[in-house]
Amino acid sequence: MSASPVTLRPASRRSPSALRPDRRGSVEKPRRNVLLTVLVGIVLVYSLVPLVWLVINATKTQSSLLSSFGLWFSGDFSLFSNIADTLTYDDGIFVRWLGNTLLYVVLGAGGATFLAVLGGYALAKFDFPGKRAIFAVVIGAVAVPGTALAVPTFLLFSQMGLTNTPWSVIIPSLISPFGLYLMWTFAADAIPTEMLEAARMDGAGEYRTFFSVSLPLLGPGIVTVLLFTMVATWNNYFLPLIMLKDPSWYPLTLGLNAWNAQAATAGGEAIFHLVITGALLTILPLIVAFLFLQRFWQTGLAAGSVKA
Repeated sequence: MSASPVTLRPASRRSPSALRPDRRGSVEKPRRNVLLTVLVGIVLVYSLVPLVWLVINATKTQSSLLSSFGLWFSGDFSLFSNIADTLTYDDGIFVRWLGNTLLYVVLGAGGATFLAVLGGYALAKFDFPGKRAIFAVVIGAVAVPGTALAVPTFLLFSQMGLTNTPWSVIIPSLISPFGLYLMWTFAADAIPTEMLEAARMDGAGEYRTFFSVSLPLLGPGIVTVLLFTMVATWNNYFLPLIMLKDPSWYPLTLGLNAWNAQAATAGGEAIFHLVITGALLTILPLIVAFLFLQRFWQTGLAAGSVKA
């Protein structure tokens, strides 16, 4: 009785199941798109050049600022002396403007975010008559520019006697149609309806369900709305311009513009180096806020990536 021959299969003819682990572990290199890379590079340069110009010129004195090339250093390094002069010029009015801006951001942007979260959650998870009409109103409000409402808002606040007060800037900042729409769409997908029903069956009230179950799931959306409203309030210029007359209530945007226009007035002192240094100090809190809050976006994306 002869033994049957043993056939050895070459390694290249392995079954697909044997190759499956290797295929899962391998990562294909992304294709390179030269045109997309060039476009991203142009956008990057366009975004960074003004910031580089601002940092470089904040190190110059008033005389060297006007006599040197804008994208390179010149003369003595005067950044720290410029910062000191900016904070102490005109009895430290810049510090007052900074405090006013923080007040408007905390109350205005913080309140707008809170109202957007409450409204977006209610519109996403509750059914009631007139919901479609509210949706149409919100979409229409998003399409209306804020400058178109500035004059009617001024007339309304002047009749109420609130112009030239902080409330004339804070109260209009509490309304953010885009933030409401963003939280509406985010809450509709981020909060499972089954989870809310389970919490209600366990005896949790609506307030406890919202703060204990829903609010942690809305973290990335809340941070997004907060950053949008914070940047909008921080950079708000036109509304304070028509509402405020007292320089002691100016935000940073209006105060720096007053410094910049000071050279055009009769007998005014040109302080362009302080304007540039003040602009640099103005954008630093926004940069810090973006760097600090971006981890909440990453946490939200990581949490969503492991869901089945």
